[in-house]
Amino acid sequence: MDFRSDTVTKPSKKMKKFMFKAPLGDDVYKEDPSVNKLEKTMKKMAKKEAALFVSSGTLSNLLALLSHCKRGDEYICGQDAHIYKYEAGGGAVVGSIQPQPIEFEENATLDINKIKEKIKPDDAHFAKTKLLCLENTHHGQSLSLDYIKEVSAFAKENKLLLHLDGARIFNALIEEDLQLDEICEHFDSISICLSKGLGTPAGSILLGSKKFIKKAIKYRKMLGGGMRQAGILAAAGIYALKYNMQGLEKDHLKASLLSKELNKLKDIEVLSHHTNMIFIKVKNEDLLKKYLKENDILVGGSYNKLRLVCHRDISQEDIDKTIEVFKAF
Repeated sequence: MDFRSDTVTKPSKKMKKFMFKAPLGDDVYKEDPSVNKLEKTMKKMAKKEAALFVSSGTLSNLLALLSHCKRGDEYICGQDAHIYKYEAGGGAVVGSIQPQPIEFEENATLDINKIKEKIKPDDAHFAKTKLLCLENTHHGQSLSLDYIKEVSAFAKENKLLLHLDGARIFNALIEEDLQLDEICEHFDSISICLSKGLGTPAGSILLGSKKFIKKAIKYRKMLGGGMRQAGILAAAGIYALKYNMQGLEKDHLKASLLSKELNKLKDIEVLSHHTNMIFIKVKNEDLLKKYLKENDILVGGSYNKLRLVCHRDISQEDIDKTIEVFKAF
């Protein structure tokens, strides 16, 4: 029972069979019918001009930075945002793009007044602030449509481009009861991961204008991300969008039950629970993790803040057993 992340999900037998039968071609020549179908499906769902299938969310975010910004430009993001903290500093290393992180608010938003304070004046001393990046969900928390609209208007007013790291955007859609295009219309680019809650083995989609995606295609090739018969992976995305979306709501319900039961236990503090993620604080973290592992349960996190992520490969029986193991500890 692996609660470390929803990235540990494995393709089902039906998904693998669908992948094996996928029609293939050379995607660098834009001749892979399965990749083309996935990109067409996603841009239609998001109501964006163009879409690009890439190997990972990290690559998708990096392509967005490179395509929006020039060397010496700056992007603003959250201090604990994936694009800044967990992607090896790609924007700075590869693109010479300066990050300007600010602390997230408790509700996973970036305070607009704090963003405004960090926008650099047009002066020879400063990098040019070019891009603002949001994350949805962040630590499981979804952004409200009202906030997204407010930030979008602010970005336009201050001549900033707006990128969304929407790695878990489908979880946000369920939480906020929205359609994909209702969020995507407010962003210049969106990165969407298919290998988390939807259960594909790999792959992300980058969305934006035709001009933007044309740039991203060049940078994808430059970085070695141009895949040939990539349709075998894209087919997993096509299958997931058709058959695995409904499972996300079940993941939220499983997480809600687990959070409720853990909160009843002595010496466990549930710090937060949103969508499919739970963060807890315990006194004997190392002992607990060891005990859980001995009982075939893996959890993530450290420093008195453990993370449990529910996903399609965690069954209701697994939830029940996990609760009992926590109680026994």
